[in-house]
This record gives sequence, C-alpha cells and structure tokens, in this order.
Amino acid sequence: MTSRLPHIVAMIVLHLAAVLACLHAPASAHDPDEGSLTRPACFASSTDDRTLAQMAGASALWNCRGGGWDASAPVSWIRFGISGRSDEAPPSLFFTRISRFASISLTAIDADGAKRTATFGEEDGTPVAAGPIFTLPLPEITAKTRALVVRIVGPHSAPMMTEARLTGSTTRTDWSVIQLLFLAMILGMLVMPLMFDVSFYIVLRERFVLLHAFMAFSMILYVLFAGGLLPVFANVSVPAMAVGGSLSWAAGSAAAAFFLTEFVEPGRLPARMDRALRLAGWWTLLVIGFASLQLSWTQSFDNALYFYGFVPVIAIYLAAIVVALMRGSVAARYVAAAWIPLFLAASERLLRGLGVYAAPSWFDQFLYTALALEVMIVALGVASRYAAIRLERDNARAEAKMLENLSERDPLTGLLNRRALDDRFPDLHAAGYETVALFDLDHFKTVNDTHGHEVGDQVLRVVGDVLRTDPEAVAVRMGGEEFLVLFAGDDVEIRAERMRQTIAVRVAREVEALKSILTASVGLVQGPRSKDGATDFAQLYRRADALLYEAKAGGRNLLASETLRHVRPPPPPVMPLRKSSAA
Repeated sequence: MTSRLPHIVAMIVLHLAAVLACLHAPASAHDPDEGSLTRPACFASSTDDRTLAQMAGASALWNCRGGGWDASAPVSWIRFGISGRSDEAPPSLFFTRISRFASISLTAIDADGAKRTATFGEEDGTPVAAGPIFTLPLPEITAKTRALVVRIVGPHSAPMMTEARLTGSTTRTDWSVIQLLFLAMILGMLVMPLMFDVSFYIVLRERFVLLHAFMAFSMILYVLFAGGLLPVFANVSVPAMAVGGSLSWAAGSAAAAFFLTEFVEPGRLPARMDRALRLAGWWTLLVIGFASLQLSWTQSFDNALYFYGFVPVIAIYLAAIVVALMRGSVAARYVAAAWIPLFLAASERLLRGLGVYAAPSWFDQFLYTALALEVMIVALGVASRYAAIRLERDNARAEAKMLENLSERDPLTGLLNRRALDDRFPDLHAAGYETVALFDLDHFKTVNDTHGHEVGDQVLRVVGDVLRTDPEAVAVRMGGEEFLVLFAGDDVEIRAERMRQTIAVRVAREVEALKSILTASVGLVQGPRSKDGATDFAQLYRRADALLYEAKAGGRNLLASETLRHVRPPPPPVMPLRKSSAA
C-alpha cells in the first residue's frame, strides 16, 4: 500500500487539476456573462459616527488602489461606479461573501446628487447557491445613477469588502453551474471516506478511525456552509451560514490534532510533541471556535483571532509530521501527502481572510480540492493502518490462544491437563461425553527404575497417541501414569477395551528399549446426565477410581466397568452463616 501511495496521489492530483483548469479557463470573447459584474472602485474604514456626507468630503480616507482592508474597524465603506450607459442593464443586486454584520446600507447616488438608501439587517440577507455569498436588493438604479455606496456596520471579515459585487441577474452572481457541480462532486468525495470510517470502526474500535470520521463529517459541513451549497437543500439565515462554516472548520481542524496523536504508530511521536498536539487541538476548539461565533462584542478582533490563531496550529502540525517521518512512521507519510496541499490552500485562504490581498471567492475551490485530497489520502492511510493493527491484533490473539493451549496441555503428551478438564467438563458432559474411563499403566514404576525416565517418557507419549485415536473421545493426562478419557457415543466399553489392548501393542512395537509387555488397567463408569443438566464430576471420578482399584486387585490388565442409573448433581455452595447482632 505504501509503495503505491505516490502513484495514487499523483493520479488524484492530475485529475483534479485538469478539472480545475477547465472550471477556471478564461471566458471567451462571446461569453454573454463576461463583464456583467460590477467590482468596487474604492474602499474606506471609519468610526461608527461618520455619515455618508462626511465620507464623501473626506477623500483621504478612501483607498482606490487596493490593499489595506480592515475588518476590525466599526464601519467599512465600499464605493461602486455606475456607468449609466443605456445599452447596459442596470445592476439590481448587491452580493458579497457570507459573514456576520450589524447592518448594511446601500445608497444610490445620481448625477444630480439625489440619493436613495435601503438599509438591511442580517435577517434580510438571502444566501444563494452560487458560492459562499448572500444577496441584497439595491435601491432603484436609474440612468442618472453614477455611484452606489455601501456602508457595512460591524463587519466580521475582510472578504466582505474585497469580494463585494453588483449584478443585474440572480443567475449571474459569483459561481457558474459547472463550478457548483464541481463543489457537489467534492462533497460526494468527502462522503465516501466517512462511510468507510464507520465500517472500519464497527470492526476495529480504534479512536483514530472515529476521529477521522468526525473530521470528514466536519469538512462535509464546511463545504455545505462555506461553499454555499446548503441553500439548495434548506432555508438558512446568513448568521447560521457564517457561523456554521467557520465553526465546522475549527472543529475539524481540532479533531485533526487528536487524530494525529492516535493515528501515528506508538513511539513515533515524543511525549512533548504529543502534548503540544493536544494543546493545539484544544486551542483550536476553544479559542478559534469562540472566534467562529462572530459575536457583536468581538467584532473588532474575532477575524484576526480566527485567522492568526491558526498560524501556531499549522506550525505544530507540520513539526509533528516532520518528527514522525524522521522516526520512520508509515502513517505520517499518508498525513504528509494529505495535509501539505491542505496547509498551502488554507494559508492562501488565511491571507485573503486577513485582507492581505483580494481575490475572487472561487479561489476557495482550491481549498475544497485540497480537502477532498486530504480525506481520500488519509482514508487510504486509515485503511493501511487498520490492516496493520488488525494483523497485529490477530497475531496477538493467536499467540494468546497458543499460550492458553500450552497452559491447558500436558507438555509431554500434548493431551489436555487436569486444569483444562475442570473448566470444560460441564460443557463436555452436556454435549454427550457421559462415560469416564480412568487408565493406569501396570507396574510403570518398574519401567522408570529399570530403563530410566527417558524411556518412561517415551512410553507415556505412545500412550497419549493411542488415547487420542478415538474421534468421539477426549483424553486427559491426570498426572504420572494415570490418564482419563471421556467417551461419547455408543459401545464405549468395547472402544475403551480396544484402546486398552492397543496400548500394550503400540508400546511393545514403538519402545524398543522395553523388553517386557506393558499393560494397562481401566476403571470405566457410564454416568447419564441429570435432569437439570448438571453432574458431579468428583462423584464420577471417585467411582471410576474405585473400579480401577478393583481391576488392579483382580490381577491387572483388566477393565472394570459400571453403569450408574442416577448421578447426583454437584452440591450447591455452602453459604457462611451470619451472626445476628444483639438487639
């Protein structure tokens, strides 16, 4: 997967770059919409006590060269020139980037000095599915109108000024239909990794999967709010659109910090870097998230706080990626490929948001493209990390199972041991293993004394091989030369006797150092299940042991058996008596 990452990323980048090139190709000379938007001529900022007449006489306050836009001033002014040509349709709508504000006054100024003013609040703005914009109707524009002055009280972002436009048609505002379809395609690309994350989390409950799902969901909300797609599906107010876009970006960015701490392999991030990432996440969620609310009393600083607040966050994220890469993290390779284009696009958006320069709002589509790249590439990384963790977990479970088997197995014969029998007997007996046969080798001490323990161990291994030959039997080494076999099915006495005789034959054939015949004695008891399904193993074992003693006393090399009609269930645990306290 890692070796294919550069090729996958290159294919995605080339494809999206080709789409963007088509979207933003220059309009042809015959494009009927070309030139239908009126751009601002000059900008100004002032205190809230300055009137339009005062601003008209203060030419030094107006900036007609571009740059220097300030969202922290109480009032921002925008002046549009109106040509008054009879062959051009007059503008009828004012539109700009969605952001919070206190009020907007639109004043049309005629050549003879006549003025017509319309004032609107946030609730009057109409978000439209043509980019992250809202519209307001203009006062009457006539053939005599030469200028339109916009007074924005309490603006919360510089792009409200830099991206303001006038248009004569609701169908020609900012983004074309093709550009909106491209944004819808980006939205679909964000939904797919979210579905994969949910599927992965159901199987593998890792926090980084859940955090990436939250990131993808936050970015979906960001595209809906900040991209201006939400008005297609619902009636949303300008404040809700403004806050929803910035808050969803802050939430997704905060989740990215916690995602990185969980996603990078253990030991690849130093403890200090891990703490720095978590602090950056909380900073983004609490401080930048607070700035996202764009409250009226934070108007003078929330735009700067929002964008400048991301500068240390991006620095910490980059430093963490570099450190993880230097420590050999495979996961960090995916994050680097996904986040660096996003950092570049977000930095460009940051500069525009601070008013460093002006650009059309469709520049945001580079950010949306980087978002799609980020979610898809990291989704590949999540899938890779998911596969690695699952393999580690499967190996750990296999090792644990092996250790469990070792703890339940006799190391010499490979049969179950007494501990395993105690744990499993109720289930085995309920499954039909109702016959208990106790095998004991005759005169086995003589084998050890005469030929040594090595030959004795060889004999025990052969006996273990014989006892496991019956597919409907479970063999257990109880200790020393004593074995217990649980039988299920019919003809158990015949099968046990055949097994007993086979022991002598196999030992004589396979243990060459043994010169004499080694026989076995068996005590066998058939104990049917009690009505309530419980059976006392100790009772069956004691009876089988007694029968084995009878076989030994009868001359050895024998099988003694008995069928019990009733088997007592195990006694209930005895509860200690409580001493009553004296009254």
